[in-house]
Parts: sequence; structure tokens; C-alpha cells
Amino acid sequence: MGHESQEMRYVAAYLLASFSGKEPTSDEIEKILSSVGIESDSAKVSLVVKELKGKNVDEVIESGRSKLASVPTGAAVAAPAGAAAAAPAASEEKASKKEEKKEESDNESDDDMGFGLFN
Repeated sequence: MGHESQEMRYVAAYLLASFSGKEPTSDEIEKILSSVGIESDSAKVSLVVKELKGKNVDEVIESGRSKLASVPTGAAVAAPAGAAAAAPAASEEKASKKEEKKEESDNESDDDMGFGLFN
């Protein structure tokens, strides 16, 4: 496992602890990690707490997301090709669903394909 993915465990535990609505502590992060069988390094836990202390978790996530979007990966290159191949099948499926179900509620959208939770 890569060095970055091990550190992400600490960040993920911090994010879980932050759901309580208060500033996560090192103890809380270590308890979360140990609850899933991960032995934590107290120096790394302290570093994560120090770096994220007082920051808005939502802003940190958005900042990380924009940084990741700019990183080219082999998977990102392959994904559009796979998506393009799947698009005709999805269009045919939508057409057949429209024929089967003529009446759709105004709240439903074919574009969100049931993932309205993320909008």
C-alpha cells in the first residue's frame, strides 16, 4: 500500500470524527482507526489534527477535489472511452423505459439516472 493511502486513513478518520460537530481530537481519531483494526502512529495523528485544526472540512474536501481533478491518470484517460461505448446502450435503455412508462413525474429526470441524492 502506498504512503499516501496510509495517510489518507488518518484524514478519513478525522473527517468521520468531525461529523460529531466538534473539533476532532487525537484520541478520537486513534479510536476510529483502532476500531477497524488499524494501528495508528500518534505523530501522524497529531500532524493531521494540527493541519486541519480550525479549518472548514467542506472547504478542505473541495480544495482536495480540485487538486485531484488536475492530476492526469491512466484510469481517467480510459474512462471516457468506456463511457462513450456505454452511451449508446444507455440511450437505448432510456428509450425503452420511456415506452414502458409514458407518465413520469415532474420531479424525475432521465439525466440523473437515480443519483439525485448527489445533486
